[in-house]
Amino acid sequence: MNEYNKQNTALLGFSEVDITPAYPVETVGFGREDELSRGILHPLSAQISVWDFNGARCCLIAIDHIGFSRESANYLRSGIGEILSIPMDRVMLCFSHTHGAPNESIEEKYFEFLCRQVKIGAIQAEKSMIPVMAAWDNAYGDIGVNRRDGSHDLDNRIGILKVTEAGTGKLILLLLRLTAHANVLKADNYLISADYFGSVRDLLKNKYDCEVMLTQGASGNVAPKYYKSGFIPVDANDPVLFCNSETALEDMAGEIYKQVDSVINHMEPHMVKHLEMYSVYQKLQADVPSYHRALEIAEEAKREAGIDGTSWLSEVKRLCDNGVRYQSETVEIQYFALEDGCLCGVANEIMCGFALRAKEGLHNDFFYLGGYTNGCTGYFPTEEEYDMGGYEVYWSMLVYYIYHGRVFPLNRDCASMLIDEAVKNAPQYLGKYNK
Repeated sequence: MNEYNKQNTALLGFSEVDITPAYPVETVGFGREDELSRGILHPLSAQISVWDFNGARCCLIAIDHIGFSRESANYLRSGIGEILSIPMDRVMLCFSHTHGAPNESIEEKYFEFLCRQVKIGAIQAEKSMIPVMAAWDNAYGDIGVNRRDGSHDLDNRIGILKVTEAGTGKLILLLLRLTAHANVLKADNYLISADYFGSVRDLLKNKYDCEVMLTQGASGNVAPKYYKSGFIPVDANDPVLFCNSETALEDMAGEIYKQVDSVINHMEPHMVKHLEMYSVYQKLQADVPSYHRALEIAEEAKREAGIDGTSWLSEVKRLCDNGVRYQSETVEIQYFALEDGCLCGVANEIMCGFALRAKEGLHNDFFYLGGYTNGCTGYFPTEEEYDMGGYEVYWSMLVYYIYHGRVFPLNRDCASMLIDEAVKNAPQYLGKYNK
């Protein structure tokens, strides 16, 4: 190892831990009256990777969960930072956004268990660090459909980071960035599940005999092409575009494997010259609607999606009565940059347009702006999506406002503001790669 350290080689340590609940838990993701789990379809896991370059250490963690609140995410990040002796902004949590995992805000005992497991994994990963080489590439997969009528944005990149052992060239890790909701299983599933992320990991581990991490990209408006349900859900109601199948999880995994396999052997890992993780922060604003406007939205959500907005209306009224006209949110934009590629994440559930516009702004197809990073704080529409309204803009707030700290989506102009900020603060060396 000393020989490679002299060459400023990147180091990587990895571990995987089980985070499956051992008892029935309240899940989150479907807005059902009964969210209690009724068994386990697939185990849940967390993958912990610890990276080091020239003594600068960072930690990238993938977790089978819909996305913690920011408070819960930062609590875990701080704990991992203490273990690894690094600041919180060098710990990135990437959530799969599965709808078949526990609600950590309600299930305190489970959240404590998960944190213990991930911390154990961080210790194990740090102890296993070895010199590595790496390379990025994209495959392009037919795994998602833009579920918004009239919206055609679709980021079908499957970002691939291939990592090999520096001394032997042995493949040790595949890190994939995908862009389709992890809700192949719909609201009639009451079993704990990692959804298609688990199926992809299992298949790729078997095919390539290496560790596999998956991160979720900009999929706020992208439903999986294949789904498994006893009914036709609202987000998959076009039989031409969507396929209801008993093997939907395997179908998703098979498509991803096929596309990854078409490029992986052509990827040539090399010595790492750039590796860093850091955050910047941007304060954005969300207006509070008038009570009259809130009534209109609540009536529409009830009529179109069966959503009860009673408690949301009460909160809007309270804010209006107290003269509160807007609420603000400080968005953390975090970067994990390695050579010519970068995972750039925010906690919001952003739409495809964010990722597409960001890669174009930087002229780099390996720049991946995605959501579900360090938590999940609600849908964040582009200007075009904002004008369409509907679930991703208004209705979802009626259910999840209690987790997001605001009652309305971020203002229409915030999308461009965030994209500009993300591109402006990206590492300068990414701009020289015109993919």
